[in-house]
Amino acid sequence: MGRRFNFSVILILSFSLNLFLYPRIVSSELKRNYYAKICPNVENIVRKAVEKKFKETFVTVPGTLRLFFHDCFVEGCDASVIIQSTESNKAEKDHPDNLSLAGDGFDTVIKAKQAVDEVSSCKNKVSCADILAMATRDVVALSGGPSYEVELGRLDGLSSTASSVNGKLPHPTFKLNQLNSLFAAHGLNQLDMIALSAAHTVGFSHCGKFSNRIYNFSPKNPVDPTINKTYVAELKQMCPKKVDPRIAINMDPITPNTFDNVYFKNLQQHKGLFTSDQILYTDSRSRPAVNAWATDSNSFNKAFITAITKLGRVGVKTGKNGNIRHDCSAFN
Repeated sequence: MGRRFNFSVILILSFSLNLFLYPRIVSSELKRNYYAKICPNVENIVRKAVEKKFKETFVTVPGTLRLFFHDCFVEGCDASVIIQSTESNKAEKDHPDNLSLAGDGFDTVIKAKQAVDEVSSCKNKVSCADILAMATRDVVALSGGPSYEVELGRLDGLSSTASSVNGKLPHPTFKLNQLNSLFAAHGLNQLDMIALSAAHTVGFSHCGKFSNRIYNFSPKNPVDPTINKTYVAELKQMCPKKVDPRIAINMDPITPNTFDNVYFKNLQQHKGLFTSDQILYTDSRSRPAVNAWATDSNSFNKAFITAITKLGRVGVKTGKNGNIRHDCSAFN
């Protein structure tokens, strides 16, 4: 009991400190049931479209989750990551850091937008940014994660450039200070960062993203000493030297198709795929949260809801700073 109490105190203090240091980036227009009078059935329409896509392929889940994160961390949650490049503009989605985004994530939003616009009273009244936020909530629940209410009222951004992505997204090699700094820039604290990192409990990565950890980590240690030796053997079998770096590997080797707290249990067993995952356990500053959420899924679920709600408030566009796109992949 003492340990749980201490962690709760840490949680409260950290949250309070975060609010003091980093004011929440939130529009007064963001609220639940924003479309109650505009398009009252929009959440059910989006949910049905997402469920249909989910039945076609599980990649819908990690694809949509990553899309939301990559969108919000670059120019705010404004669906700018969905914009297609043109001859005169290289858009966000074509930056090297976004090339691994699964096409099923984009397709989920586009199909949900089409379903919404098929209702005459809703046509061109719901933003792609809000549809992405709703779809993200839905894929979390569909894969076994917590259900939560989503705040709505975002407009779609008016700009999308590949250059704007530079330095905005975390890399697999990041250590704790780098992760904390990147998230803090968006009003997200260390606990938010750890909770959101658990989205790696679903989906996949590619051999080229972590091969350095199992083959050429350092001159003295070809293999990262923080990786479980049995896990290393498994990874080497799936990703032998000179293999196509695009080969896909589950990020959670235990329950890859379920959104759960097994991510944290894996870290305790030194089975984090990226350095940026395993550092959450090896660094003593973040280890208490990993240990707490590995044993208490309810606490993790609450923390994740708090974190992803805060993420959805980042850089929201309102008024003249945005509009509602007719086509999510192109500016009006």
